[in-house]
Amino acid sequence: MRPAAVLGRLAVPAGVLAAVAGAFAYVGTVDPNRPGHYPVCPLLRFTGLYCPGCGGLRSAHAFVHGDLLAALHDNALATVGYPLFAVVWVLWALAAVRGRPLRIVPSTAQLWCVGAVAAVFTVVRNLPFGGWFHP
Repeated sequence: MRPAAVLGRLAVPAGVLAAVAGAFAYVGTVDPNRPGHYPVCPLLRFTGLYCPGCGGLRSAHAFVHGDLLAALHDNALATVGYPLFAVVWVLWALAAVRGRPLRIVPSTAQLWCVGAVAAVFTVVRNLPFGGWFHP
């Protein structure tokens, strides 16, 4: 296997990793807990309800700084997604090195489960007893 061919196949996964690392570096540097740096969630602004993504930037900021408890508090769903992304990226990079496409084909039941988890997370964080999930 030629090194140039391997590097060529790793270009897209490396580009995605660079973009994600750059985004995390920016959010780690520019604190989302201080107003004025990021836009407000429109759903929260107009309805007062937290969407599944609310607190995601604060969660990423806490995650970058190693505060996993704060990251979980700000957005537990996103915090679980960070290592999941890392695992999928590694699988993608390994497949690229081998010259094979990454094939992740979730079943319909798995997709429904992901949707149900996101829906339950959204509902619970907006109920009075779900205050720990408020960002």
